[in-house]
Amino acid sequence: MEMSQLALNQGLTFLSWATGIIIIVVAVFLIKLLIDLSALAKNLNKTSILLNDELKPTLTELKQTLASINSIVKSTDKNVDNFKSAVERTFGKTKLISESILGGIIKGFTTVYGMFAKSRR
Repeated sequence: MEMSQLALNQGLTFLSWATGIIIIVVAVFLIKLLIDLSALAKNLNKTSILLNDELKPTLTELKQTLASINSIVKSTDKNVDNFKSAVERTFGKTKLISESILGGIIKGFTTVYGMFAKSRR
């Protein structure tokens, strides 16, 4: 019985030492993980500050560019509307002129035809 008692004590002693060593190794890795996460958080903070500082002027320039493009588009739209109304006025006058010319030609042909028809009788 003494031998089994001694083997049991040695086994429990080995198990306690192995558990302690494993707990220490896991604790070291957890501490390393926390240190790396802290460094990552610091780098992310620096990156976000850098992006904020760099993007403000870019966004300002983009806003100005978009305002310029918007004014160009509005000006072009106004000029296209002016051209469209000028073309409509021109075609309206041309239509009136062509209708009066066409009406005059038809009236002239009917008059000439009437004259020829009377002269043949």
